[in-house]
Amino acid sequence: MADERPAFTHTKQRRGLIGPFTGRQLLFGFGAVIVAIVGLTIVTTPLGNTAGGPVFEDPLGTPFIIGPAVEGLRVGDIAPDFDVPLDDGTSYQLHDLDGNPVRLEDLRGKAVWLNFFATWCPPCQGETPILRDLAERYEDQGLEVVGVSVQETTADDVHAYAERYQLPYTIGFDGSGHVFHQYRVYALPTQFFIDPDGRIRYIAQGPMSEEGASQRIESILPKPAASPSS
Repeated sequence: MADERPAFTHTKQRRGLIGPFTGRQLLFGFGAVIVAIVGLTIVTTPLGNTAGGPVFEDPLGTPFIIGPAVEGLRVGDIAPDFDVPLDDGTSYQLHDLDGNPVRLEDLRGKAVWLNFFATWCPPCQGETPILRDLAERYEDQGLEVVGVSVQETTADDVHAYAERYQLPYTIGFDGSGHVFHQYRVYALPTQFFIDPDGRIRYIAQGPMSEEGASQRIESILPKPAASPSS
């Protein structure tokens, strides 16, 4: 019967600062959002101090890590030359695949794209056509591309790679790793864009797209000499 049913009781809803939420609930929720934002920032921010340091941008893929992350050279530094002093008082000179010395000093006045790579490195292989094409495109405008091959078995392997892909730019064989360590490289490829005064203007770890590399190159190309006033 109807009078035997339990009575329906309605508890008046407690009102909070916003709708049904209390101040404590709102404070807890706000704190959770802040923690989530901080955590997301930490996860998506490159490790290390990027202020004035490497520029991580325009990657086509993930670089191949070949060593522990170290404090590297910085944007604004003068790029070290390829004549590396050794502990025994001698020095190591980088040579190209034909046995000729490679010196940054000889390239003063030009824009230099310095590319550390290895023939067995997949991201480096994918980037090779871009280096080849841009080396040819900007050669007459003052660009010099220098590849530094590291962690290879023999110079002959690198020479065969350069011939197979018809690479027109200078390649130095750093079999000892002295230049590799001087530049504190720990990922392949690693790029240094060096202006005509020999100063590092951009650093990137990982392969670059054609568009991104072109922008970097055009920003460091030597300025045309001003024509004399008539």
